[in-house]
Amino acid sequence: PKGLNLLGLNKSISMPFVPQALAYFEQLKESQDGWEVCGEALAKGIYSDDHVKFFCFQVLEHQIKYRHGSLTGAQQQLIRETLMKWLQLQLMSTQSEKPFIKNKAAQVFALTFIMEYLTVWPKFFFDLLSLVGLSPHGLDIYLRTLMAIDAEVVDRDILHSPEETRRNTLIKDSMRENCIPALVESWYQILQTYQQSNSELTCQCLEVVGAYVSWIDLNLIANDRFVNLLLSHMSVEELREEACDCLFEIVNKGMDPVDKTKLVESLSQVLQSAGFFIVEQEEDVDFLAKFSRLVNGMGQALVLSWTKLSKMGDVKVAAETLRALEAKVPLMLQLLIHEDDDISANIVGFCYDYLHILKQLPLLTDQQKNNVEAVMLAVMKKLTYDDEYNFENEGEDEAMFVEYRKQLKMLLDRLAQVSPELLLESVRRVFTSTMQNWQTARFMEVEVAIRLFYMMGEALPASHGAHFTGDATKSSALQDMMRTLISSGVSEYHHTSVTLEFFETVVRYDKFFIVEPQHIPNVLMAFLDHRGLRHSSPKVRSRVAYLFSRFIKTLHKHMNAYIEDILSRIQDLLELAPPENGFLALLSNDDQLFMFETAGVLIVNGECPADRKQALMRSLLTPLMEAFRLLLAKLTQEADEERQTALADCLSHAVGFASRTSKAFSNKQTVKLCGCSEVYLDCLQTFLPALSCPVQRGTLRSAVRSFLHRMIICLEEEVLPFIPAASEHMLKDCEPKDLQEFIPLINQITAKFKSQVSPFLQQVFMPLVLAIFEVLSRPAEDNDQTAALENQMLRRSYFSFIQTVASSGMNEVMANQGAENIERVLFTIIQGAVDFPDPVAQKTCFIILSKLVELWGGKDGLVGFPDFIYKHIVPACFLAPLKPTFDLSDAQTVLTLSECTLTLKIIHLKRGLEFVQFLQQEYLPSLQVSPEITQVLDQGDISHGKIS
Repeated sequence: PKGLNLLGLNKSISMPFVPQALAYFEQLKESQDGWEVCGEALAKGIYSDDHVKFFCFQVLEHQIKYRHGSLTGAQQQLIRETLMKWLQLQLMSTQSEKPFIKNKAAQVFALTFIMEYLTVWPKFFFDLLSLVGLSPHGLDIYLRTLMAIDAEVVDRDILHSPEETRRNTLIKDSMRENCIPALVESWYQILQTYQQSNSELTCQCLEVVGAYVSWIDLNLIANDRFVNLLLSHMSVEELREEACDCLFEIVNKGMDPVDKTKLVESLSQVLQSAGFFIVEQEEDVDFLAKFSRLVNGMGQALVLSWTKLSKMGDVKVAAETLRALEAKVPLMLQLLIHEDDDISANIVGFCYDYLHILKQLPLLTDQQKNNVEAVMLAVMKKLTYDDEYNFENEGEDEAMFVEYRKQLKMLLDRLAQVSPELLLESVRRVFTSTMQNWQTARFMEVEVAIRLFYMMGEALPASHGAHFTGDATKSSALQDMMRTLISSGVSEYHHTSVTLEFFETVVRYDKFFIVEPQHIPNVLMAFLDHRGLRHSSPKVRSRVAYLFSRFIKTLHKHMNAYIEDILSRIQDLLELAPPENGFLALLSNDDQLFMFETAGVLIVNGECPADRKQALMRSLLTPLMEAFRLLLAKLTQEADEERQTALADCLSHAVGFASRTSKAFSNKQTVKLCGCSEVYLDCLQTFLPALSCPVQRGTLRSAVRSFLHRMIICLEEEVLPFIPAASEHMLKDCEPKDLQEFIPLINQITAKFKSQVSPFLQQVFMPLVLAIFEVLSRPAEDNDQTAALENQMLRRSYFSFIQTVASSGMNEVMANQGAENIERVLFTIIQGAVDFPDPVAQKTCFIILSKLVELWGGKDGLVGFPDFIYKHIVPACFLAPLKPTFDLSDAQTVLTLSECTLTLKIIHLKRGLEFVQFLQQEYLPSLQVSPEITQVLDQGDISHGKIS
């Protein structure tokens, strides 16, 4: 055809993915008759190049998807003929097309079917079947088309519009009525004909049956001839996995509970008599994983039937269903205990649901108790790591095992609900025997024994010993196990998994040490020596740093005798690691944060006098301050940028560590009461010079600013003398992010100290405002999204600052800025309320306007402010909601409207009748509002917010 030859394509050309070719096919899609050119090329088989054929189908797909409605009857007929002619070519060809072309062709067939089946092509399937007969090439396309139709019409994972959903329902109804029996017959013929000679086609057909069974009449599939055929496929190596999936879909179909039980039972009997229940003889793990999924589906189907029948009160049939279900439990247990985790994981759902049934029964039979114990032993065995698990470099296999362990934990929790005594006894037995022989046991046995003990804390209700009591007569099983864990010496075991499990369990059951504090020294030594913080594995050291901080927080009241010993033992772990090459610190910076917090908790909560606490805190923080001064001096002299960054990070960590120690203080143990104010004021004095450092400003400012936030909380008014100088430095050479992060600090000071900081705020107000104006006025690229977002966030911060000042009862801060400055600020608030389509900022602006009207809008308010109300605030309240960007379907915008209305109400409250007259006589007429409407307004309307 002329169109394709424009590119000089010939039958044998191998067409590369060149931009010209892609652009050309895009042109063909958009042109009026391009699809006809492509259709003819496909129908006549002109091109052998796979990419050309694929693109031709794409052009047809585009036409059907987006322009089908505008085609004439003859053009629609041409598309149908094109597809059938292309299919006919496949029947005559000795070679099959590539899968990607067949899939695209199937998509085009499916799209055509969706568009035309209900109207002009009701015989779609009959035409297709009569053409392809039993030709394997033709059936391949037919089956792919059925899967493509399933994806478009049935697949529940794809979102459809209401219109598409209605159309799909009509298509399925029509198919059920007119052609499903014929399709099912065709599937049977394919499965029977090709089960020996063409496994690929047979598997495709099984996939189709599995997909369609969810919405067609089940009796067409769940009958002797079909099921027997499927079961015969279960014995063919190439077919059995797909046959398993197909049977799973049949079992999964929604049905009446009695019918479902019958179906599962008949399937079960046939599978059992065929020898499939003898799992240990099967070596193919891939098949067993599919079979396990099938058994899981059968089991869950019976559980669902039993639940429905029990609710209906059908006791006899429910009991029969339970018997059928329990008959599957031995098979379930074989699969659960299988050494392959995929096989085991696929049966967990059935196992979980079965335990849920047992939980609901008033009394368990001996057999049911045995089943519970068997599940328990299986879970304990399957929780165990295998030799291949790579603890040093965990990859995908390790991640899958961790997920699988989570499923097993769910089973363990469910076992605890069914029989807590039995579970506790079993775990205790395993734990005790393992702890007696831990020196000779393999690491995975020791780890899982401690792990099971750890899991009891969550699994068992408190009434079964998950808590510890001081009463010796009531000493719980968990208390005995904790004693064994600590005294057995197992913390010396040389495997990271055991070490970590030991510390995790000690911290999980830290309340034990409140009851038996005599064990604290032993455990403290484990934390502090080669078993914990000095372990050879960085992973262990890191986790132990965190766990140690939790342990100390819980038991700080019992640490008094050990405080100074602990502090001296961890001293080297509290050193600031200098940014020298080759220096490997034992702990990372994040881990050190936990260590500083722990040290702080020990000092603050000790029973020693305040001067001793001060001395300890000073010895903790002085090395940080000294290191900080040295590093800051180095940084100012350093020219190399990489080295500057390393030094700045180190300085930032020093500030962070000092800050973290302050987390130990509380309302009862304040900095002042502990005598530590002076130490933290020294820290402030040491850290503040970093604000004027000419390099690495972002890192340093951020660290010092965070420290100031903490000190405002901890030191209260003692911090105030430092704020002016700090602010001055932070306002120099600002970036949007600097300002945005500085404003919350000022807001915190304003909200906390109010009138105490009024002189400072009056002084800093305009410099801060001008710095913000300067940053916001900087030119930016039109499409620079980052700059636009930074400016938006800075504007929000600015308005939040004005709101904080206005709401803190310090109207003198703004009132004393001079008329010109006040006017500038007020205009920015009006602008924020009206001009920027940012409802968060708009809402804040109307809150500010309300507050200012309240403060200055009365008879004795700010000179000239009433005039500003009428000229600017009132119009803002009308103009903002009239903006096309004011979207009332957005929740924030609705809140903005509410604040806007409130502003009008407060203006009315302050100005009374004068305001009503202004609206009636001046403002509303200027908006061309008719006199009838303006005269209807009364004061009640405004005071109730009806004006909006």
